[in-house]
Amino acid sequence: MKVVTFGEIMLRLAPNGYYRFFQDDQMQATFGGGEANVAVSLANFGLDSTYITKLPTHAIGQSAVNSLRYFGVDTSKIVRGGERVGIYYLEKGASQRGSICIYDRKYSSIQQADVNDFDWEDIFKGADWFHFTGITPALGVNLVEICKKACIEAKKQGVKISCDLNYRGKLWTREQARNAMTELCKYVDVCISNEEDAKDVFGIEAENTDIYGGKLNKDGYKSVAKQLKDKFGFEKVAITLRTSISANDNDWAAMLYDGEDYYFSKEYHLHIVDRVGGGDSFGAGLIYSLVTGKSSKYAIEFAVAASALKHSIEGDFNRVTVSEVEKLAGGDGSGRVQR
Repeated sequence: MKVVTFGEIMLRLAPNGYYRFFQDDQMQATFGGGEANVAVSLANFGLDSTYITKLPTHAIGQSAVNSLRYFGVDTSKIVRGGERVGIYYLEKGASQRGSICIYDRKYSSIQQADVNDFDWEDIFKGADWFHFTGITPALGVNLVEICKKACIEAKKQGVKISCDLNYRGKLWTREQARNAMTELCKYVDVCISNEEDAKDVFGIEAENTDIYGGKLNKDGYKSVAKQLKDKFGFEKVAITLRTSISANDNDWAAMLYDGEDYYFSKEYHLHIVDRVGGGDSFGAGLIYSLVTGKSSKYAIEFAVAASALKHSIEGDFNRVTVSEVEKLAGGDGSGRVQR
């Protein structure tokens, strides 16, 4: 099975451990980005995973490519050009102090990409699935058009499409997001959202829910999923359910609606090492399950377990295997030493 993902990979600069910005004079340099994180997870799950973006030809751009190649992601269709790799600075939160992300991605190669940079007809040859997130069209009107062109070609070739709404208020307004995503979601088969995205992008929200006070009404999300499906005709809608107790401790679950039934996963209590990439690891787990023909129940349990494990791993990328995810999804979450 071949999955194609498209988006921006960025250089991540983060203080060591839980230090605040410049509390010491060192920063860890790694790479990450929504669709790149999904591509790495899928490669680790044994799928043919292809990542599409635009990167400069200089050493930092090549290092981003190499970070993907390390995991076996196909980077052969990445377009080279431009001058900048986007950067984001991450300060990890702890206890009641939340994490902070600061973006420095303006004028990056992908942000300045042209609609004619990508040969989607060639890219989708032999592909079974295409994934993008709402972050990518948020980078500019040109990216909205590029995503639309990709979706049209994917549909032409019979490729399934998934999209994680992933609203980012630092990149565009709710009105801009609603206009762009309303157009793009016409092509989407599987929609992934969380407790905030459906409200921020489409004004659809669950009743009796306080995401900041730690109160989630799971039944309310049945209505959210159904409204999303009715609006766009999605085949499936997945909604992640996060109860934030503190920056370090969250309860984590999800729901999948397949047009007939609602499937709720088991809930995990997470003591978080690194939250960034948690949603991407969920998306990858869902895509892996669906593209390989697994049941809706398997899919939601596998996706949530994959994401639960990601929260224990430093960096954007989820470095776990199918067997590790299945072990946790099967009920072995003791964390005991394996000898």
